[in-house]
Amino acid sequence: MTATSISSRPRHAFQTDDPRLEPIADKVLSGTRLDYEDGLALYRSPDILAVGWLANWVREKLHGDVAYFNVNRHINPTNVCVASCRLCAFGRKKDTPGTYTMALEEAWQAAGAGYTEAVTEFHIVGGLHPDLPFQYFMDLVSGLKERFPKVHIKAFTMVEVAFLAKRAKLTIPEVLERMKAAGVDSCPGGGAEIFADRVRHIICDHKIDGSEWLETARLAHKAGLRSNATMLYGHIENEEDRVDHLLKLRAVQDETAGFQTFIPLAFHPDNTPLGHLPRTTGMLDVKQIAVGRLMLDNFPHIKSYWQMVTPKMAQISLRFGADDIDGTVVEEKIYHDAGATTPQGMRRAELERLIREAGRVPFERDTMYRAVTRSEDSFTIAV
Repeated sequence: MTATSISSRPRHAFQTDDPRLEPIADKVLSGTRLDYEDGLALYRSPDILAVGWLANWVREKLHGDVAYFNVNRHINPTNVCVASCRLCAFGRKKDTPGTYTMALEEAWQAAGAGYTEAVTEFHIVGGLHPDLPFQYFMDLVSGLKERFPKVHIKAFTMVEVAFLAKRAKLTIPEVLERMKAAGVDSCPGGGAEIFADRVRHIICDHKIDGSEWLETARLAHKAGLRSNATMLYGHIENEEDRVDHLLKLRAVQDETAGFQTFIPLAFHPDNTPLGHLPRTTGMLDVKQIAVGRLMLDNFPHIKSYWQMVTPKMAQISLRFGADDIDGTVVEEKIYHDAGATTPQGMRRAELERLIREAGRVPFERDTMYRAVTRSEDSFTIAV
């Protein structure tokens, strides 16, 4: 079904047994922005099919039947971290069992080893190491760019940028400019967690606060670096916290237009200090995608990250507002340390199969959502 035919559906095609959704549907179908109370109503509605219908309507109006994926590789250069986040099973204090820090040659070799499909993106995030010099990270990036000049480098969350600035006694704009000079092309969206102070003080008190995360994102966008944005859900936050988080992201996007993709991240409690909490349900996973699509009217893309919610749920999400299911990944440590049981990586053909079975058209993209054309193990990117 084309985007045009979806967007021209009559109002009576929407059906719900939840009267709270009727005025929201009128807003969505007329292009009127949703507000805080609308967000709460969406989260609280049990009619997931009606919420999903609206999110899918918006999704198909924007992207038709296309579903995006990429061929990427995650590089986590160190798990040594000064923070003691209760949500994390990845970070370790230095000199404790299980720590690692890649030498530069080791990281460069890992980036290109053991995988035959040419990657278009290196996704680089790691711990907040108290001793590694700022130059280590710049050399890591410049070395990758020298060895893999065609590969887009998406590196360092807003939390990492702020930490590097503090460690190097530089301003955040200075750090961002040096990152760009080294070869960073964009920034990932991690570390946002939940912006509400009440929650943040409990789950990640040693990180920058929500307002600092948002300001760092503003500065990154001003410096010409696009980024993603995340929200960690399914722990101790409530519906009000989630809506607040979405509205704060939307406000920054109104200012900068620098966010590319919103990525809800399902909390994995295993091996964390919050291990007593239950895992997210399928209902919440799907609803989070749908509400994100409906509230973030100025975000081009909504990603269902298959590593977090399983490939099956990511596939279903393509009918509930998601237009992207991430990439091949190859190796991912942070969420697997927290108990994720999904595969470490997925071949391009398998991602395409999942997308086609959802009735969507696979579209291999680069980080900037440009078309990638394959020729054996090489690729070209549309400009």
